[in-house]
Amino acid sequence: METDQRYRLTRVQMIYRIVSLTVVQEYERAVIFRLGRLLSGGAKGPGIFFILPCVDNYARVDLRTRTYDVPPQEVLTKDSVTVSVDAVVYYRVNNATISITNVENAHHSTKLLAQTTLRNTMGTRPLHEILSERETISGNMQVSLDEATDTWGIKVERVEIKDVRLPVQLQRAMAAEAEAAREARAKVIAAEGEQKASRALREASEVIGDSPAALQLRYLQTLNTISAEKNSTIVFPLPIDLLTYFMKAGFTKDS
Repeated sequence: METDQRYRLTRVQMIYRIVSLTVVQEYERAVIFRLGRLLSGGAKGPGIFFILPCVDNYARVDLRTRTYDVPPQEVLTKDSVTVSVDAVVYYRVNNATISITNVENAHHSTKLLAQTTLRNTMGTRPLHEILSERETISGNMQVSLDEATDTWGIKVERVEIKDVRLPVQLQRAMAAEAEAAREARAKVIAAEGEQKASRALREASEVIGDSPAALQLRYLQTLNTISAEKNSTIVFPLPIDLLTYFMKAGFTKDS
């Protein structure tokens, strides 16, 4: 009995050594090579699969989305301005097999390509487009990267430009230009206001000239405004027509 148990245990150990069980997670795939050749059927997983020691070897591939912060790149724009630009790239492996067989290191290659693509894209645009059309530039970069990395089994999901740093002297010049533009707009608005006020005064003078009663009405409105204020002393202006009457009366008496 004891001999049979030892025999069975030995057989189990031999089978375990010959065939190994490997577990692949839900977000992973295993690319298996048998005697140096890619095993048919594509990548394995998720779940359990068997490998033969000394015959099979495999590579695990993570399918989750990765984030790569592109370090600041010194770029000379189309209008000869040196700026520092950084970005972030979101990508993932969408074909585990060719990401192993077609490129030595898919992740490293994608990162290097992201840096060169950022420099090339920014170098073909003037500064004002880089500052005002970030979303368009990011979209163009995403399309370009996705097409270039397709043969590596990489899917570039999104590209975002994080920051565009300008030289200090250029920042000061742009601030001065913006301040001058604001002052110019303020002067234009003030001039337009004066023009409208002058036009309104001219129209009012024409109305008063055509209707003397309008002048008297304005006079009464002025008195009403003065009386509404809490003043201890109120000076009533003497109407011009009354002065004219007294002047005529005095002239007649002297004659």
